[in-house]
Amino acid sequence: MSEPILVATDLIKKYRLPNKTVEVLNGASLTITPGERVAIVGRSGIGKSTLLHVLGALDRPESGEVIINGRSIYKLSERARSNLRAREIGFIFQSYHLFPEMDISENVMLPAWAAGAGQNRTHIKTRAAELLELVGLTDRATHTPLELSGGEQQRAAIARALMNQPQLLLADEPTGNLDTETGAQVLELLFSISSQSGRALVIVTHSPTVAARCDRTLTLNNGTLHLTPAASSATTTTNT
Repeated sequence: MSEPILVATDLIKKYRLPNKTVEVLNGASLTITPGERVAIVGRSGIGKSTLLHVLGALDRPESGEVIINGRSIYKLSERARSNLRAREIGFIFQSYHLFPEMDISENVMLPAWAAGAGQNRTHIKTRAAELLELVGLTDRATHTPLELSGGEQQRAAIARALMNQPQLLLADEPTGNLDTETGAQVLELLFSISSQSGRALVIVTHSPTVAARCDRTLTLNNGTLHLTPAASSATTTTNT
């Protein structure tokens, strides 16, 4: 069996409000293996996005551990963690998070610029052009995000997430701002890329149809993850 690409153990995350403390994660644990597709579901406001941010080194937990490719990411220096995030994790957000002052090609190249050392400028441009072709946006390379439709922006965001060839993709409601038809097209692209490249995909979704396409579906409830009964044939448990 392949070594896990990600292991999260006993994650605790709290938000301190003026009059109370809200515990969003309360011992959440999971293991992701290379090439695996995992859906995370749960009611709105339960903490699914927070979990994804903690897994992806964007938001530090109060306690617990996240190990990516053998490294405990919250024991790394801020610089080392930023470098790991740029090189080994691809993020796809509901709101795209493209920089409006940059054209689409520049947005796609951003992770390579962030990773810095060892990245040749010509190689970066070539890689960006290849990815834009992959997602069907070659003719949009010099356009700004505001000149693109929502579906085109999300495809650009997928290309950006793939820039440094990460083995882990984290997608937070990637079709939440899209109409049904466009959303289906974006999902088809995302799952196709994951399947063909062997990249692990963790996707936060409200859609049972999307969840059904994954190898496992985990429900976040009361701060912990539980294997959804319909996916009970999966071989990997949620708390390890």
